[in-house]
Amino acid sequence: MSTPASARTTQRRSLRAAAMGNILEWFDWTLYAVFSTYIAAHFFDNSNPTSALLATLAVFAVGFLARPVGALVFGRIADVRGRKFVLVATITTMSAASLLIAVIPGFDTIGIWASVLLVIARLLQGFAHGGESGVSYTYVSEIAPPARRGLWSSSVFIAVTVGVMLATLLGAGFNTVLGPEAVADVGWRYAFVFGAVFGLLVLFLRRSAMETEEFESVTDEESDRSATELQGWSRGRRFSAGVLVILLACGHNCAYYVWAIFASSLAIADRGMDPTAAFTASLLAQAVALLALAGWGKLSDRIGRRPLMIGFGIAAIVSFYPLSALISDEPWTLFVAQAVGMSVWAMGAGMYPALISELFPTPIRATSVAIATSISVALFGGTAPYLLTWTGEIGMPWLFWIWTSVLAALAIVGALIMKETRGSDLNAVGSPFRRDAKVPSEEDGELVRA
Repeated sequence: MSTPASARTTQRRSLRAAAMGNILEWFDWTLYAVFSTYIAAHFFDNSNPTSALLATLAVFAVGFLARPVGALVFGRIADVRGRKFVLVATITTMSAASLLIAVIPGFDTIGIWASVLLVIARLLQGFAHGGESGVSYTYVSEIAPPARRGLWSSSVFIAVTVGVMLATLLGAGFNTVLGPEAVADVGWRYAFVFGAVFGLLVLFLRRSAMETEEFESVTDEESDRSATELQGWSRGRRFSAGVLVILLACGHNCAYYVWAIFASSLAIADRGMDPTAAFTASLLAQAVALLALAGWGKLSDRIGRRPLMIGFGIAAIVSFYPLSALISDEPWTLFVAQAVGMSVWAMGAGMYPALISELFPTPIRATSVAIATSISVALFGGTAPYLLTWTGEIGMPWLFWIWTSVLAALAIVGALIMKETRGSDLNAVGSPFRRDAKVPSEEDGELVRA
């Protein structure tokens, strides 16, 4: 039997493996947005640059259509075969799709088939991404100490942000070392090759990670334990809990793709900012977000998940539109807007993996978390860059920011109707709604203080 010290070492090693995988997943995923203007020139008819960019962003959104499918497939596998098995499979799929993007011939060479193959590659990425995101949320939450689950779960989005930073840094570095013309010609392809190779290292790390005790205890005790945990979880309750997750997630899903993924491209394409300066400012802003994620995650272990989700909704409604108006062709404006915008996003995102994992029982946790999260991301995250660009093209950018305010308000609604889940026992999950919550017992208090 493992000693407590060796068990903690195994937990931390597994946490690192999960984090490295998240870094790779989001590095590969973000490369598409970072190099979107170059991809538009290669895979679509570039006689109308704006139309080509919109087509590229449409393909970006198409990748999200596969996320719910990937969430359903990989989430179910994770609940049957294990979390670790899926985390290995998703990394393999994501790396293969990145390599495909790197080698697809351009529109000038094979015509419309270039666009078709790009769509296929993005669908593969979305399929893998849908499984990776939800299952990794579940995995990290299940291996974390209950009293520090919010802090540990912040590592998911810290890794996500590091992956985005690496993609952004690569964009800045390529433009500095190779020059914009070389990057536009072939340099962007090297970035996707690098992502595929990076996947081999992550694959090695994940193969040596542990399986979670929650999953193993359910499979060891088989049907009796599963039936006990699923008592009261009818299809209606599962659907209601899924809707609750979408309410809680839609605001920060949209915020993430605006501030973390697309802000630098917006500054370059719409505000005329120098690409290298924009990538550098974005990188610094994301570094600020790393601190915010850990801070909010830790705070959620002290004051609870609900107050932070409500705080996110209010802050997003108040700040997002003024921050967007601040961005000009000066790099400091992008840094300030993106740093503040991502810090607000972090308020809802830092503890989010813990929050949604605490809403579902173990036998259906991975599937439920993955599906609900992927649907929310597909509907409200993947469409955000397209809507932002389109409303700007028709001269009504304010429409988009009204939309973000509505989504932030839905997060507040979700937080008001959910029960507080801080420090809860993942092996004894009841109803996720406040109206059904029991009065906390002394035993519950001991768990939170553990």
